[in-house]
Amino acid sequence: MININKRTVLLISIIALVGIIIILSGQCYIYYKDAQTYRALNLVYQQNDAILDFTKLFVTKVIKATTDVSFEDRLQLENAVRGTNNKEIIDQWKKFTEAGSEIQAREEVKVLLDLLINRIRY
Repeated sequence: MININKRTVLLISIIALVGIIIILSGQCYIYYKDAQTYRALNLVYQQNDAILDFTKLFVTKVIKATTDVSFEDRLQLENAVRGTNNKEIIDQWKKFTEAGSEIQAREEVKVLLDLLINRIRY
């Protein structure tokens, strides 16, 4: 029979406990980093959805329009552009809506569409 003294048993127990603590700490760290990544990706998805929603609405109600944009459509577009929570997009939208001529409006539309496409992150 193997003779193990109390000191050896205590030392083995402490080493095993330290190993378990290190493993659990590593698991907690991995869980924390995964949660951070999930939150960041969720935010990106929400921003992308808002930008895509506005872009679809803009194309449907403005680009493809055969008549002037109605008040209801304009209100819907205003709410959608604010939903993007992107200052650059909102500012460019204002430039478009405040354009003094059709030529200027066309130029602002080009800039707005380029901005919308470039703000979608993946």
